[in-house]
Amino acid sequence: MDYKAALVNGIGPDADSKEHEDARSGGITSYIQQVPVTVQRKPFVQPEDDARLSHTGTPRANIAATYEQPHGSQASNWAKAHQNQTVLQQHCDYFDQDKDGIIWPLDTYKGLRGLGWNFLLCLFATFIIHVPFSYPTVPGHLPDPFFRIYLRNIHKTKHGSDTGTYDNEGRFVPQKFEDMFSKYAADKDYVTLRDVWHLLKGQRVVADPFGTTAAALEWLATYILLWPEDGRMKKEDIRKLYDGSIFYEIAKERKHSGKR
Repeated sequence: MDYKAALVNGIGPDADSKEHEDARSGGITSYIQQVPVTVQRKPFVQPEDDARLSHTGTPRANIAATYEQPHGSQASNWAKAHQNQTVLQQHCDYFDQDKDGIIWPLDTYKGLRGLGWNFLLCLFATFIIHVPFSYPTVPGHLPDPFFRIYLRNIHKTKHGSDTGTYDNEGRFVPQKFEDMFSKYAADKDYVTLRDVWHLLKGQRVVADPFGTTAAALEWLATYILLWPEDGRMKKEDIRKLYDGSIFYEIAKERKHSGKR
């Protein structure tokens, strides 16, 4: 649609009424007063005078790029060391300790123990991870008798009712990540359990009990992992959770402190 046609259809910058002026950024109307949900859940719009994160809607294959960290995780040379993995594969990398591309249930159990979880929680988490997510990743048609997860096909474990930050190929979508904080967080630097509750309700789709349950359990696991003393899960910590770098940081910290 050209500029003139946009004006005729009422979506160009000069066609907006006064009440829409604050909803526009760069000629884009991101919410309208007549539809309250679009006002309540405003998407992330990068300031026109700050283009640090270009093409926010374009998925990044191997870096978790956000407004504050447009080049992804640079500590410990993470981005370069994992440039041949998708961000979803990086998320699982910590649990593949021998780097053979296959995660056994015992690998997941040991990895969670290294993060400080007690053995009962580790057993439960290992069960709910490997039972539903093993089969979608197997290279053939028959289920894996050992419930192993194959990282080559980890993108096939993508489920509905999530934030959409991972796309169906396991890439990282900056716009979706930023939307999570713009739409649901009371403060743009962190989320609380209350914010997560609103997020889960806002992102769930019809007839998707599995996806809704999986999303809820993933956020519960995130809170247990980070265990913020003030109840605030920091945006940067969540970003590092998406690319998996925070697993190594927490495991290293736990190892040195001896905490469980």
